[in-house]
Amino acid sequence: MNAKNSPSTRWVGLIAAVAILSACGGGGSSSAQAPAPVAAPVLAPVPVPAPVLTSIDPTKVPVGDGKLSITTPQVGYVYACTLPNSPNPPGKSPWISADGLTWNSTTKTTVQGAVQWLSQLAITLTGGSRNVAGNGLPNHATGTYPIAATDPARAYDGNPNAIMSVAIAWGLPANPVIAAKPTCTSLGAIGVLLTGARVFNALDADGRDAVAHEVQDSCEGHPQGAGIYHYHNVSKCVATTDVSTEHSPLVGYIADGFGIYGNRGEGGKALTNADLDECHGHSHSITANGVATVQYHYHATKEYPYTVGCYRGTPVAIR
Repeated sequence: MNAKNSPSTRWVGLIAAVAILSACGGGGSSSAQAPAPVAAPVLAPVPVPAPVLTSIDPTKVPVGDGKLSITTPQVGYVYACTLPNSPNPPGKSPWISADGLTWNSTTKTTVQGAVQWLSQLAITLTGGSRNVAGNGLPNHATGTYPIAATDPARAYDGNPNAIMSVAIAWGLPANPVIAAKPTCTSLGAIGVLLTGARVFNALDADGRDAVAHEVQDSCEGHPQGAGIYHYHNVSKCVATTDVSTEHSPLVGYIADGFGIYGNRGEGGKALTNADLDECHGHSHSITANGVATVQYHYHATKEYPYTVGCYRGTPVAIR
């Protein structure tokens, strides 16, 4: 028998034909349908965490623009009560990198001048209150404000304000406690440094990183519209000295009564955002009111938000 026409060959051909008809949806009146295609699963994008810095290069300090929240405190952010907004056009700042991601603190322009002031600051304890009284003027020299037309800094910041004496008369909690939840910060004073001048949060009127964008004097301060001289970070002119193996000394007080210290933590470690909570502080044993005690406190860092991201205690109203 011819192999081509053998019974086994004819059965193989018949089976193949049926398989083809079934796969193509053929077969006449059959009600069987081809299975519907299954869509590939849609995968949610995996968030890429921000890089955790363990040290800060002063020539490439991260710009904090966009790191503010009006809903939830976050590490490395300012928790703001309102979203700052102003009609000011964006400034041109050659110390900020072309991509806008970093700024060079070693080449940033500063306001010229060396104006001396009669500073007054007294901090006393009365019962449960820490009384802070002063004239708001710093105990160090400042730049000349308004910024002179001949000052090169004028090309980047036309600050027209003069420094004025604006009284401080605050009663802060002497024994502050951590609140049930953090409180947002407003534009304006959030505390006072031991220089006698106020400290504001890290935002300028446009909601940007003020330390990166605004032009300040060599002590990192400048006046706002009412003449209040202030900083947006801990001034390098605070008369305290960090020791590389020790915790930084106290440099000021915040509106909730907690102290703020320099950049070094226990054992002299230089701190970054990664070492601190969403309000820019932590708890361990420090000396408060002359007594060693475990207490919450804030720290300065060399990266945004520089001082306080939110209030960890209950702030009092200050100006």
